[in-house]
Amino acid sequence: MRLTLDDTWQATVTDEPLSVLPRFDFRDFRVRVAAYADVAERERFLLDTFGSRPWLWDTPDELRFDPERRELAGAEFQLADEIASAEDAARVPAGPLVRPGGLRADEARDFRLEVTAELCRGPGDTVVTCLRDLDVLDEPLTARIGIAPDVALLVQGGTVVGWSLTDPARYLTSGFAAPDPEPPAPATRRLLTECMDLVTTPGRRALRKREPAALARLRAVDEALRGRREDRRRTEALLAPIAELVEDYGDG
Repeated sequence: MRLTLDDTWQATVTDEPLSVLPRFDFRDFRVRVAAYADVAERERFLLDTFGSRPWLWDTPDELRFDPERRELAGAEFQLADEIASAEDAARVPAGPLVRPGGLRADEARDFRLEVTAELCRGPGDTVVTCLRDLDVLDEPLTARIGIAPDVALLVQGGTVVGWSLTDPARYLTSGFAAPDPEPPAPATRRLLTECMDLVTTPGRRALRKREPAALARLRAVDEALRGRREDRRRTEALLAPIAELVEDYGDG
């Protein structure tokens, strides 16, 4: 299968997906699929690869390729903060099944991978799907290419139109740290949904308006996170942006 990104840039699907686990950096609201462990390593990685990358004030999603083999070496995706309605989110198709695979670039040159605009949350946030736009939901998907564990590119008519992360609670982390290898506690999954409600557009809008119900919910989530002793690494990842919201709006 051949895929098109950025209108004319193309790649071929291979049988070798990335083996590195995704990292869901909740504070930065992005998913990283690469082995770099800090900013310096990330900068070296960008210098040693080609593909889509930030430039000046431009912050596209990133797919990076090895210059020798032209094969996918890593990826970084930003979660859209505009939440699709529950009705639209329910239209995200369950199929086709994910096919594990990597990508091989047709040519070694840079391109632009536009960030997605719509975030569709599955029930209980068991999966998050980011789409180019909601028009994608008017036609069936051609394929789901699993470029890494639980990370898939969504393909429609040969064009990449979005991506998804399954079981985001499992991959919660802070910064460049690796996710906890132990499964998340059930309470962590519930708190992820509470936090997603607060940090995305509808919740932030209510906080900016200082709506009493939203402020009360923020304080309750902050207190619940600070009082937890289990699943601390994931809890701290969730707490970081919530603490910032409390600092901004917690005085009521």
